[in-house]
Amino acid sequence: MNIKEVMTKNPACCTPTMRLDDIARMMVDHDCGEIPVIRSKEKPELMGVITDRDICCRAVATGKCAAATTANECMTSPVFTVTPETDLAQACKVFEQKEVRRLPVVDSKNNVVGIVSLADLVERAPEQYAREVLRHASKGAGTGTAAH
Repeated sequence: MNIKEVMTKNPACCTPTMRLDDIARMMVDHDCGEIPVIRSKEKPELMGVITDRDICCRAVATGKCAAATTANECMTSPVFTVTPETDLAQACKVFEQKEVRRLPVVDSKNNVVGIVSLADLVERAPEQYAREVLRHASKGAGTGTAAH
């Protein structure tokens, strides 16, 4: 089984110049905690991600105004990614080794085509992968998506 079978297709994305208050509303509207940052709507090349934690820790906690701060100023970049063809077992290893909860899914041109979360694997993957993900989550996965 591959990531394309469990990923969320065509996730909500933002551009680097989008304000954090608008991104936060987007997270509420789409019930998600991470928004991929793409170059533009015409060129959906992944540049980074904005997580709810990025907004909280890199903007609000440091006194920045969410209405005056852009994605580019506090996004996480670079990020770990997978492709639609990535095998679920390999994706589970990435989640565990990199200690992340979400992975953007990109095509061969680094364009965002989806996103996959630990929850997606638990809800949509066969039981063997769900067990692996739950084992990983019980160890206390990190909250980031940054490439180290």
